[in-house]
Amino acid sequence: MWKYSIAYTVPLVVYFSLQGRGWVCFAALIYLFGLLPLLELLLRGNTHNMNEDAEQKAGAARVYDWILYCFVPMQYLLWYYFLMQMQDASLLWWERLGKITAFGLSCGVLGINVAHELGHRSKTYEQLLSKVLLASTLYLHFFIEHNKGHHLRVATEEDPASARKGETVYGFYIRSIRDSWISAWKIQLKENSKHGIGFWSLENQMWWFQMVQLCIILIIYFFFGGWILLYYLGAALMGMLLLETVNYIEHYGLVRKRNESGYYERTMPVHSWNSNHSLGRVVLLELTRHSDHHYQANRKYQILRHFDESPQMPTGYPGMMLLSLIPPLWFWVMHREIRRYKSTHTAGMDLA
Repeated sequence: MWKYSIAYTVPLVVYFSLQGRGWVCFAALIYLFGLLPLLELLLRGNTHNMNEDAEQKAGAARVYDWILYCFVPMQYLLWYYFLMQMQDASLLWWERLGKITAFGLSCGVLGINVAHELGHRSKTYEQLLSKVLLASTLYLHFFIEHNKGHHLRVATEEDPASARKGETVYGFYIRSIRDSWISAWKIQLKENSKHGIGFWSLENQMWWFQMVQLCIILIIYFFFGGWILLYYLGAALMGMLLLETVNYIEHYGLVRKRNESGYYERTMPVHSWNSNHSLGRVVLLELTRHSDHHYQANRKYQILRHFDESPQMPTGYPGMMLLSLIPPLWFWVMHREIRRYKSTHTAGMDLA
């Protein structure tokens, strides 16, 4: 169980970047998108699954939950430390950039990835912790859209967060960020109408999300100033783009079939790209075993499984995220993987 303590290297290296000068400011970026991708190219993935008894014990063990909970105060301590460090007038422009990327990585990995796991839990306080984390990167609508939109419509044209074959990650950013926010409003308003809650009502959760985020922006502006606010918004944007890059690689080119009645088939492990590369798995708290997550969204991260029929990425998430930033190379690699997968696994899915 203690392997997941490796995930704490992320806040540690972010802190190291925030307190340092010179190249140290980029230590978090070098670690997550330099060292990890290199190691995952050299190491083989692990397809091992727990047996039923071990799975039941792991699923009930509270230590895995506390590993998640501890990230919440860590994220806000880093948030405050980032704001304080950015007040240093002696920082060079590229050192500021390094610190912005460092906290941006914290927003993506802690502020959104950990929030994603907690947002799927049934306990009210865990869902609240999810929202607290999402607020730190100004992406609260993700709580609604991901759980009630993306998981319902994944691998279909109706889903903003599912990338289509031939779509660049840069075009996907615009479509996914814009349409996910709009979708979250539509989902919330539809739920509100069932309970007689009007658009302008304070019971409208999306209004609360906007107000909380506005309060965070105003607090930073009044206590730290306009420039610090701009630096923070840059870091928050980076956290958002990290999430959307992950969304892009997770379902690229995978399409669920419609039945004769026009309904989509059930989401299966074949509708998400999977990665069993061990370092990315533990650092990202098993986010990379995404096939099982979409197959059964209520399964906790520590008991997610490998499926032989799932499409497998050629390397881990950090490396694939970097690859996606170079569209011609991404298309060359992934279209080859799609053809290879299609030649051996065609039942139960479409490949665009």
